[in-house]
Amino acid sequence: MFVHLFRLAGIAAVLAAAGCATTTGQAPAGPLKKPELDQIAAQQQGRVPASFAAFLTQVAQDRPALAPLAQRYQRREALTADEAQQAARLLGLHNRLLNQAAVIDTTARMVALPTVRGSTPPHEDPQIIAFGQLMGRMAADFGLQYRNVDNRVFEVKLPGIGSEEFGILTHADVVPVVASEWVLEDGTKLDPFKLTRVRGPTGDLLYGRGSIDDKGSIATVLYAMKAVKDSGLPLARTIRLMVDTTEETGGDAIRYYQQHTQLPQYNIVLDSRYPAVVAEKGTGALRAGFTVAPARPAAPGAATITALAGAASANAIPQTATARLQAADPAALASKLQAAAATFVPQYTPQGGKFAIEVAPRADGVDLKVTGTSAHGSRPEEGVNPLPRLALFLQGAGVPLVDNGYAQATRYIAELFGLDYLGNKMGLAYADPFMGPLTASPTLVRENAGKVEVTANVRMPRGNTPEALSTATQAKVRAWGAANGIAVDVAHTQGNWMARDPKGAWLSTLLNIFGDTTGLPAAPVSTAGSTTAKQMPNAINFGPAMPGKKYTAHNANEFKEIADLDADMQMFTEMLLRIGNLPQMQ
Repeated sequence: MFVHLFRLAGIAAVLAAAGCATTTGQAPAGPLKKPELDQIAAQQQGRVPASFAAFLTQVAQDRPALAPLAQRYQRREALTADEAQQAARLLGLHNRLLNQAAVIDTTARMVALPTVRGSTPPHEDPQIIAFGQLMGRMAADFGLQYRNVDNRVFEVKLPGIGSEEFGILTHADVVPVVASEWVLEDGTKLDPFKLTRVRGPTGDLLYGRGSIDDKGSIATVLYAMKAVKDSGLPLARTIRLMVDTTEETGGDAIRYYQQHTQLPQYNIVLDSRYPAVVAEKGTGALRAGFTVAPARPAAPGAATITALAGAASANAIPQTATARLQAADPAALASKLQAAAATFVPQYTPQGGKFAIEVAPRADGVDLKVTGTSAHGSRPEEGVNPLPRLALFLQGAGVPLVDNGYAQATRYIAELFGLDYLGNKMGLAYADPFMGPLTASPTLVRENAGKVEVTANVRMPRGNTPEALSTATQAKVRAWGAANGIAVDVAHTQGNWMARDPKGAWLSTLLNIFGDTTGLPAAPVSTAGSTTAKQMPNAINFGPAMPGKKYTAHNANEFKEIADLDADMQMFTEMLLRIGNLPQMQ
C-alpha cells in the first residue's frame, strides 16, 4: 500500500508529493481542467471500473501523457508533485462517475429523517439519534473511525500518517417546512422529507429539505473520504468530519463539542457557497410584540384580524403569508378586498417576480393568502416576500381594522419595513464594499403569551457592532410606537460579522480546485449567510452553492442540482487529498 511506502519514506515524502515542483526530469501532463475533465467523463460513461487503479489505466489508454502516473501508481511508487495533484483530481472524477447513485441514495435516506428542532432537546430527538446511527453504520462500512459526541456532534475520521489534522464541518439539522408550499409549477405536490428527482427544462433536480443544506454535502464528503481511503493514496493529515446538530437554531451543539474536544486548527465548512467564503455577515433577530386583545371598539364596516402567519422559521423568506379576518358582513368584506387586490397585485409585483392574493370568503369573514417566492433569509433579494405585501395590503385596502395586536403588527411591518429590506425606512442602511449591505426582512409571525410577535431576520456586515445596531433598532421601534400610541415590546439579539484573511496555500488550493473544475472565476468572496465557521479557528466555507444560481436552502421546494452534486463530489475528493498533504496550510 502507498501508506506503508510513505511511512518508510517519512512524512517529508508525503509533503513533498503535495508541493509544486516536479521531482523527476520527465515532463508531466499538465493539470487537467474542465474541458479535459468533461471529455474524460463523457468517454468513461457506462464503463467506469470499480477500482481507481483500473480507472487510471483506462484513462491513460486514451491520454498517453497520463501513462507515467498510471504506471507509478500501479507499482505503488512515490508520485511526483505534479502527479500527486493529477491523481487527486482524477480520483475526484472517478468518485463522481462511480458513486453518484450511491450519494443520491444516501442523501435520500438522510432527507427522510426530519431533523427539525422541536420541543425535545436535539440530543434527545429520535430523528437526530437515528441520523447519528446512520452515519455510524456508513463509517463502519467504509472503514472509517466514528465517534458520537453525546448526540451533539457526529464525528468521522480518516487517519493520516502525520500528527496534524484538519476539519470538515457540516450540519444535520434542517429548518421547518410549510408542507402545503411544496408544489411545483405543474401542480405536482412534493413531500419535503422524501428526496424527489425531477428531470425537466430547468435541470435535473433533487427536491427535499436538506438536499442542499447540508445533507447532500454530508453524503458527498463521506463518499469522498471513502474514495481517498480506498485509493491507498498517502494522506499526511488526518481528516476529521464533524456534523453539527443545532446549526440552524443557535449552535449550542458545537459549543458543547468545543468544551469536550480540541478543535482542528484549520477547518473547511461545507455550508455556504463557492469559490471560497472568507467573510460572513452576522445574523440577528429583531422581535416586536403587540398585545393581541382589542384596544378599541370596532368602527362601522370594520374587520378584525384574528390570525396572521408568515414563515415557518425566522431565517427564511416565506413563500406565503396569511391572515384571517372577521366582519359583520363577510360578503361585503370579500368584495371590497377582491376589488382592492385587483389594483394592488400589479402595483406590487416585481419585474419577473411572482405575487398573488387569494381572497377566500368564510361564514364569519375572509381568509387572505398572499403568495410570493421563498428565499434564504440572508438573500431577500432572491425572493418576493409576501409578509410585507400582506401588511401593506391590509393597511391600504380601505377596510377599517379593529385596533388589536394583529392590526398593530401589520402597521409596524408596513411602516418600518414595507418592501425595503435594506434598513432605509428605519434610517439604518449601510453597506461594506466587500460584504454588501445590511438587510432586515420581516419573516416570522407567531402568537406567544398573549402577544403577536413579528421577527425580522437581520444580516449585519462589517461597519457596525452588534451592540450599536441592536440599540439603534430598538430605539427606532420604540420611537415609532410612542409616536403612534402603540405599546410595543422590542428586543434585538445580534450576532457579529466575521472577516478573515486566510492567506497562503490552503486558500489558493481551494480556489485552484474550484477554478479548474468548473471553469468559473475563482476569487475569495463574502456571504450574507452565517455559519458555524464563526465558531471554528481558521475556517473557510467551500460550497455547496454555485455562483450565479439561487441558493434554495430554507426555501419551499429546496433542491440540489445533479450537475452541482457531481461537481461537489469531484471537488471534495480532490480537496481532501490536496489539503491533507499540503506542506504548510498558510
